[in-house]
Amino acid sequence: MKTRILTVVVCLTCLTALAADWPQWRGPNRDGVSAETQLLSTWPTEGPTLVWQAKDLGEGYSTPAVVGDRIYMNSNEGMDDEYVMCLSARDAKQVWRTRIGKVGPNRGPQYPGARSTPTVDGALLYTLGSDGDLACVETETGEIRWSKNLQEEFGGKPGKWAYSESPLVDGDVVVCTPGGSEATLLALDKKTGEVAWKCPIAEGDEAAYASIIIVEGPGPKQYVQFLQKGLVGVDAKTGKFLWRYDRTAKGSPANIPTPVANDGLVYSATGRGGGGTVRLSADGDEVEAEQVYFDVKLPKSIGGAVLVDGHLYGTNSGGLMCVDFASGEIKWESRGVGAGSVLAADGRLYVHGENGDVALVEITPEAYNEKGQFTLPDQPDRGRAKAWTYPVIAGGKLYLRDFGTMWCYDISDNEDFGPTSSRPRR
Repeated sequence: MKTRILTVVVCLTCLTALAADWPQWRGPNRDGVSAETQLLSTWPTEGPTLVWQAKDLGEGYSTPAVVGDRIYMNSNEGMDDEYVMCLSARDAKQVWRTRIGKVGPNRGPQYPGARSTPTVDGALLYTLGSDGDLACVETETGEIRWSKNLQEEFGGKPGKWAYSESPLVDGDVVVCTPGGSEATLLALDKKTGEVAWKCPIAEGDEAAYASIIIVEGPGPKQYVQFLQKGLVGVDAKTGKFLWRYDRTAKGSPANIPTPVANDGLVYSATGRGGGGTVRLSADGDEVEAEQVYFDVKLPKSIGGAVLVDGHLYGTNSGGLMCVDFASGEIKWESRGVGAGSVLAADGRLYVHGENGDVALVEITPEAYNEKGQFTLPDQPDRGRAKAWTYPVIAGGKLYLRDFGTMWCYDISDNEDFGPTSSRPRR
């Protein structure tokens, strides 16, 4: 497969201490927050400088992971072949591509395609194909070290739209969600693929579409996941089931946004249900989850939410909103670019609208304050689908993918990141 590339600026960045990798789903801490600084605080009307645009990268919704000068993501060609691939961050040229399985069938409206974001852990990465093929792959060569099929080997039960989760690497294990009653959640030795523990949850929930996060107390360290019937917490060391909360899952055909947690509070949301937060409390190794608030108006779109300075920022069908995380009070709402996925960096929100528009918004609980907006050029034909892939920031660059097209924009406001000719200034 040949990739067509429009190169606008041939020289990309020299990474500095101000730059940060984006090695997994929603960034280093799985919270959608980037540590990068010295980024543009405003955009011109046409948007920031386009570095390159690449087409024919394959189908699917996989958000890229970016480490150093490499981009890793999943893609597919038709229904028979799903791949994990490595591209150069300098020009999007393919370095390698490895088949990991076939595309998982959809049982509802048809949105088939690759979904998982690879998790890069040093010389290895871990990715999950939409049909349940979990693979450990060498980042340098694309060679598969080991692989497991979650349905065939662990009785996995995916949702109607196949597997979408991005695996979590934590210490010596890689953790994922087969679903079903045999191993609802599963931890494997990351080097060998051998089972570390299985967590069979009595309800036998389907896997749904969110990804696991780490919650450090109260009580033991936990892995928290949003299954099809509700939010659950399990002991990270043993896989013991600890608690569940089902309110936000009621009436929802697809639980998609990854939970957000801080200081004993965990937020979950679904498009058909609403958003709600539970407070965790512990008595020894036993943990309980008690609802703090629930509201159908809270951020609940596929694009998730980010937590910055005690306030939650995310979208619903009405647009972007800011919510006090502790109380659930809505501070402001604005149409902006409508529903979309959200990333936070350097005092700004980066919103990739489901319609293909992109907005830069000041992070403040006072009011909606937009600092720039533009429409991505040469967008693909999505059919009934939407632009669901999340934005990524790494090395002073903003990466946006929509099916087989990817764009790289220079958003740095620092000469050390690269050439400044034609770069918009603040």
